[in-house]
Amino acid sequence: MTNMEQDRWSRVKGRLRTSVGEDVYTSWFARMDLESVEQESVRLSVPTRFLKSWIQAHYAERVLTCWQAEMPQVHRIDLTVRTAMRCAPPVKEAQAPLDARRAERADGRPVPELRAVATAPVSASHDALGGSPLDPRLTFGSFVIGRSNTLAHAAARQVAEGRRGDAVMFNPLYIHAGVGLGKTHLLQAVTWAGNSGSERKVLYLTAEKFMYGFVAALKTQTALAFKEALRGIDVLVIDDLQFLQGKSTQAEFCHTLNALIDAGRQVVIAADRPPSDLESLDDRVRSRLAGGLVVEMGSLGEELRLGILKSRVAAARAHHASFDVPEPVLDYLARAITHNGRDLEGAINRLLAHSKLNAQPVTLEMAEREVRDLIRPQEPKRIKIEDIQRVVARQYNVSRSDLLSSRRTANVVRPRQVAMYLAKTLTLRSLPEIGRRFGGRDHTTVLHAVRKIEALVAKDTALSEEVESLKRQLQE
Repeated sequence: MTNMEQDRWSRVKGRLRTSVGEDVYTSWFARMDLESVEQESVRLSVPTRFLKSWIQAHYAERVLTCWQAEMPQVHRIDLTVRTAMRCAPPVKEAQAPLDARRAERADGRPVPELRAVATAPVSASHDALGGSPLDPRLTFGSFVIGRSNTLAHAAARQVAEGRRGDAVMFNPLYIHAGVGLGKTHLLQAVTWAGNSGSERKVLYLTAEKFMYGFVAALKTQTALAFKEALRGIDVLVIDDLQFLQGKSTQAEFCHTLNALIDAGRQVVIAADRPPSDLESLDDRVRSRLAGGLVVEMGSLGEELRLGILKSRVAAARAHHASFDVPEPVLDYLARAITHNGRDLEGAINRLLAHSKLNAQPVTLEMAEREVRDLIRPQEPKRIKIEDIQRVVARQYNVSRSDLLSSRRTANVVRPRQVAMYLAKTLTLRSLPEIGRRFGGRDHTTVLHAVRKIEALVAKDTALSEEVESLKRQLQE
């Protein structure tokens, strides 16, 4: 891909992010890559069939429109599914690169016999249940630890080192984080470590794979065998739970979750948001998920980003001995690229390609030129409804439980309406979801509150200033 195409793709992504909003973009488009640009068509790729089908069904025209704003001659978008694995040389664990989801050869062909690296228990269980592919580079040895992921790493390590028959310390272990912060790396590390020299059966599945497996079992009338096989797993690892769709599939997941936990089996789950924010899931599932250990992996601090960059350079140097990135360049990349670990790895890959193809050393000027599209503007803080309730309760000297209660006294009604108004204004949550989070109220109650505060703010200067003050507190 040329620099011109990279620049154009960066602008298209910016248009798409503006068009659909940050939350929708992060959920559905953050892992979309540009493969090629032809005269009248653009070829894009995503890591899973589920993402492909969802984008085609709901956002095909939106994506095409964003491309036509940059290239009016484009009339077709070809969306493909890229392989989940990249060729992995037999190097030490500490040399493993970060991004498993975009693993592929340069020509896009799948890497043969990658599963052969897994031990026999992994292969057997994956073959039986259609387990998702594992990348042998994503181990604990290659995971770079920092302040934002220390607890998640420690909890995952605790799970991985357990033995059959041991008491389960926390169940389920639920890890949530934004895109590219290391969730999949940790979950696959648990799977690899758990199956190395252990008698336990550890199965790694994406939510998409779980759905396809269950639907296929229903079609072939083997649902009972599918359920029994799942419930015979010692450690079930589920990735990208936010993509779990369908009432029957969610019901089966809930039954499986309950059966495993009640039997003392370990469940490890990752998603891009906490259980309470998984609106599409049944209340019973959210409650069971929240009953375990819920750990957030925060954004990557500068020190951690620098550590990741050094790790990736070391991995690249194992195969390209002359490749070197000076300290000032690493410092610049760590300061400038703040979004996620995949962008950091992408930066190192670009510097390596430029250095090798052009036979030039890596310089600060070259780095600034090659990674400029990876330097994104600072994203606004993601505000949670719980934060709004907490700040409003403090402002009006009431408790959060008051806001969620059925009390209709004046000193509670107004703060509750303000909180609902802020939830609608500052988050992407729907009216029914906001109502549910305020004690199970109907969406019409939320709509009435929003309209009431809108009208009051327009004519009540004091209330208007209060609301603006609350917004500033939440956005700081």
